[in-house]
This record gives sequence, structure tokens and C-alpha cells, in this order.
Amino acid sequence: MSIDRRSGCPINLSLEVFGDRWSLIILRDMIFGGKRHFRELLNGSLEGIASNILADRLKRLMELGMLTRADDPTHKQKAIYSLTEMAITLVPILAHLGAWGRVWLPVSEELSIRAELLEKGGPPMWEKFMDELRHDHLGTPSDTPPDATVRATLQAGYEAVVAGKAPGAGCDPRV
Repeated sequence: MSIDRRSGCPINLSLEVFGDRWSLIILRDMIFGGKRHFRELLNGSLEGIASNILADRLKRLMELGMLTRADDPTHKQKAIYSLTEMAITLVPILAHLGAWGRVWLPVSEELSIRAELLEKGGPPMWEKFMDELRHDHLGTPSDTPPDATVRATLQAGYEAVVAGKAPGAGCDPRV
């Protein structure tokens, strides 16, 4: 792939990869949401990406070596996207980005709980999560039961916050 680069500065080069609005959102949805198919990424993002933009960003992320694409054995017209090691190692960066956003930006409780849990879990949790992603995307062995994964922990935290915000939740039933 031939990409014109403005300089060899590592911050500049990183921004050339992630400086658009969608690349990190796609990687976020794959890493934290477990989304692997085009339709899942298209319909499952709160931010509402257009299909042509999604196709372009997936192609670019593959050209950069962050994703791979393979035919889905369960459906002839579907493809499965997988994270590469290069993308998996973004977990600590995304954890720091989420922690920063929680402090300085007007986040919602339900959408920031995962960032809070990752921040509190720190590097041991990030390493465990990256190992789980390596298992899911690269086929490395894993001893973690499916219900004890970091993704399951993050999802349970999200569901607990959402349940706590349900109408009547936390109210005294005697009132």
C-alpha cells in the first residue's frame, strides 16, 4: 500500500491511521462489541456509519494490516473480519482514551461503564482481554471459560447500569 506521509513523527503517523472519524469506532465495535461482519458493524454502531464509508474504512484498515478478511463458512455471501495483533495491541490505548474521556467529556453512565471497568482493571485486565481477542481473532489457545471473559465482565457492567436506570429501579416499592 502506498500512503503519502507528512513526516516520520510517530504521533503524526498514528493520526494518519486514526485521524478520521470512523476507524477507531470500527475497531472499538470489533474489540468491545465482538462485531465481525459488515452488517453487524453497519447496523450495530450508535454513531450510524454509512455503508460506503464503512466499506472504505474496512478496506483501509486491511491495507494497513490491522484487519484481515475471510469468507464466512456459514454463509457464501458473508465475510468475517478479524483483528490482527497490530489492532489487538490498541486495547491499552483505548482504555486510556476512555479514561480520559470519562474525566473531561460529558459521557453517559451506561456508555462509560466499560471504560471505568477497564481503567480500574488496569494492565492485568488489558492483557487478559488482549489474550481473549487473540483467541477469538487469531486462533491462539485460551483457558478462559466464555462466561468469565473480560468482554462478559464489561457487558455485565453495562447491563447492570442499564438495569439500574430502568423505570422504577432503585425506588422504594413502599412509596
